[in-house]
Amino acid sequence: MKPDVNMLILNKISKKLGAFHLTDINLGISEGTYYVLLGRSGSGKTQLLELIAGLTVPDAGKIWLDGEDITHKKLQKRGIGLVFQDYAIFPNMTVFGNIAYSFEPLKTDKKIIKERVTKVAAELNISHLLGRNTHHLSGGELQRVALARTLITSPRLLLLDEPMASIDASLKDDIKRLLRHLNQNGLTIIHVTHDYREAVSLASRVGVIHNGRIIQEGIPDEVFRKPINKFVARYSGIRNFFRVEFRKENGKWKAVSKNNLVIDLSGDTYPAEGMLILRSDDIKISQKMPDIQAVNCYRGIVKEILPSEFGMEISIEAGEKFFVDISSDTYRQQPLEEKAEVWISFSRDAGVALEGSN
Repeated sequence: MKPDVNMLILNKISKKLGAFHLTDINLGISEGTYYVLLGRSGSGKTQLLELIAGLTVPDAGKIWLDGEDITHKKLQKRGIGLVFQDYAIFPNMTVFGNIAYSFEPLKTDKKIIKERVTKVAAELNISHLLGRNTHHLSGGELQRVALARTLITSPRLLLLDEPMASIDASLKDDIKRLLRHLNQNGLTIIHVTHDYREAVSLASRVGVIHNGRIIQEGIPDEVFRKPINKFVARYSGIRNFFRVEFRKENGKWKAVSKNNLVIDLSGDTYPAEGMLILRSDDIKISQKMPDIQAVNCYRGIVKEILPSEFGMEISIEAGEKFFVDISSDTYRQQPLEEKAEVWISFSRDAGVALEGSN
């Protein structure tokens, strides 16, 4: 395969790791991209990072960086920086010593080392920590030290392995701002995580890896609003799944659920049967019937009201069980009670069809 305009290309990468296989990985990442690779524990995301970094070598396939085949190139010569999940900070060194460590094998002049460390520490807002031992640093501070140690080598590509995993929730926004800033300044980043919210808040492109294969890839809105299967849909927080038959009546498509709930659809082509999915935030809820009959409007009963990361999640029995997300502000303005009668509605465009049941 001849490299194209992408900065990084993985072509038919496979790797056996005990009983686990990374299989036929094809990926192209252009310069300046913030790419988030989503996957559960054991899905192969960290193993893929290690192949890109050069810590391991694929059994088959090629890796290209800036038009150069780096498949068998030593990690020290790839121009790639990797920040490990546990930071790999040396506890017997100061923050300065940790950041400067990358220069040790190069016999670099001490004055140049000091200048470079001072500069990168200022950029990451850790200048005040340079003389400290690392024992009592917070997770966010340790993450910045690990980033500084990697960035001081001016990598062409930065790889992040679960960078938020050991950071307190109160510090995550600061690290996200820092990572966005690095990316906006031109650094290409590949960030692996199990957390869908990190992808939503950071990624310009996202991939979902499952059982050693990348099963969907694209811009976040495309992947999360139109998942290709139930696994990806569940990963992005979708809870409304209905097994349906698709029927065309008078030139218009409808989905009919197992409980005979009829849902109007837009679009031109559907399979005979499959799954219909709906995002919880695409469903509107009101305490009275709309003045003008809405498309896909159903009367229901509130079954349960629970706090959620978006505000409140309300489950409603309306021929099928629906889950609806509303903001806390909306809930305060229009409080609901369990067993109350409500109306739900959503557009023809809201439903996404999946062929089969997976």
